[in-house]
Amino acid sequence: MNEQTHLVVGPGALGRLVALHLAGVAPVKVAGRRGLPTTQTLVTPEGIRRTVPLDMTTLAELPPLAPAFLHLTTKAYDAHAAYESAMARLTGSPILVLWQNGYQVQPELQRRHPGPVLCASTTEGAWLSGDEGVTHAGRGITYLGDLIGRHAECCRQLAATLNRAGLVAEAVSDIERRLWHKLAINAAINPLVARYRIRNGQLRDRPFRPMVERIVGEVAAIMAKVGISPPPAGWHALVWQVIEGTADNRASMLQDVLAGRPTERDAILGPLLAAAHEHGLDTPCLKELYDYLASVSVTLR
Repeated sequence: MNEQTHLVVGPGALGRLVALHLAGVAPVKVAGRRGLPTTQTLVTPEGIRRTVPLDMTTLAELPPLAPAFLHLTTKAYDAHAAYESAMARLTGSPILVLWQNGYQVQPELQRRHPGPVLCASTTEGAWLSGDEGVTHAGRGITYLGDLIGRHAECCRQLAATLNRAGLVAEAVSDIERRLWHKLAINAAINPLVARYRIRNGQLRDRPFRPMVERIVGEVAAIMAKVGISPPPAGWHALVWQVIEGTADNRASMLQDVLAGRPTERDAILGPLLAAAHEHGLDTPCLKELYDYLASVSVTLR
């Protein structure tokens, strides 16, 4: 397993975090839209700086190769284009690993890709420190599974590799439920921190704490209607656990707003609002946040 190459497409915060860890246990190549320094610095949650050489390239210059794993770590709205660009340069059918937020891209690429497709649901927190590195702001856990239940061994092998690399991972048989759980977490955290330009931990304070509680209440009602069971401790406990664990993190949607990039509002809030509409649920908090993010996106363009 350690001899197999991992191609990471999408060198944002999550992509570089995954690549920098995997580089310690397996061959890694990273491809993006533009060139980046081949020496990257990882700042651990404890403040330790580690400088790691990475094999960096662009999608346009990606040489023909046959990696064992293709990790797609782009934003959800870029996933299809990045997948097509990468697969046009590759030989064979690598194991495709999808790290996107939301629950739109995963079933679509599951149908398109000729090889195994694994879905990753992670609570790792990271933010970019320029072109030269990434800060690992909060440790989490990554769940790995496949939507059709045929690739359990692939999930176990990749989970073992990530654990050796220093990222806690677990292969699971209920990844669809886990993806909905992650969607609940993202919906409760990302839009609020993006709107108010705050870090995750500030959600614990007023006036934001009651906002989180109201959003979780709306999400819980939607989940009940679509048949997604809550975690053992409940939805509120799940969300606050992640906020505590990633208190110093700048959520991905906040990073997008600050950088003037499009946000993943459709991937994160879209499925929830669609389900709410289908079941006749009133979700004023989620709708207001979606409308705000849509207006920001228009302004950015």
